[in-house]
Amino acid sequence: MFRAKAARGLFLGLLAGVAGCGIRATDVPVDGGPAPTRASCEAPSAAEGTEQTDVFLVCGSKVNPVHRAIEYPAPVSGEDGRAGAVSERVAVAEALLDELEATPRREERAAGFSSAVPEDLGVSGPIPGDPAGVLRLSERPSDLPAFALGQIICTFANSSRLGDGGQTVVLGGPPGEPRGQPRTYSCSTAMRTSPDSGQPPGVGQKP
Repeated sequence: MFRAKAARGLFLGLLAGVAGCGIRATDVPVDGGPAPTRASCEAPSAAEGTEQTDVFLVCGSKVNPVHRAIEYPAPVSGEDGRAGAVSERVAVAEALLDELEATPRREERAAGFSSAVPEDLGVSGPIPGDPAGVLRLSERPSDLPAFALGQIICTFANSSRLGDGGQTVVLGGPPGEPRGQPRTYSCSTAMRTSPDSGQPPGVGQKP
């Protein structure tokens, strides 16, 4: 009899302790959900294609290169000299911009990649008075989301057809925009690792 009362008292004491800790006793198993996962940010291999190009996508707080096989448009026949070179540069820029505007591929999404580049963004060549290498966007670069601008800068700068070996590219806004004058933008380490840090992405000079 004494032993049964003692056991009952011990059980009630344990229940009181649990209630005192703010834990409600329950007979139903609690599902805490799946454990949090981290994006690998490892770019999948590119498919077979005519030319391998690095396209920069967002992963975590960075913009990282993803290898893409891109078939660029053929140069327009009948053009030569500066006009032909400008036409080819614009065609390359349009092809790269199309890659940035598209939804990342399934394997890329699984690795944590996304894109912040607006789907309706356009690109054109220089206007009279611009240097030959200028690429003008349909929006002022400063008005674009920080990650989108970082993607464009690094993708264009790293293109052997557009940039200067992976460092800089000259971008401007729509023709006629007072604040859309061409500037040189750098795909620096800071741009790749923290494009939204608030630091100006340009190198502070006009071409």
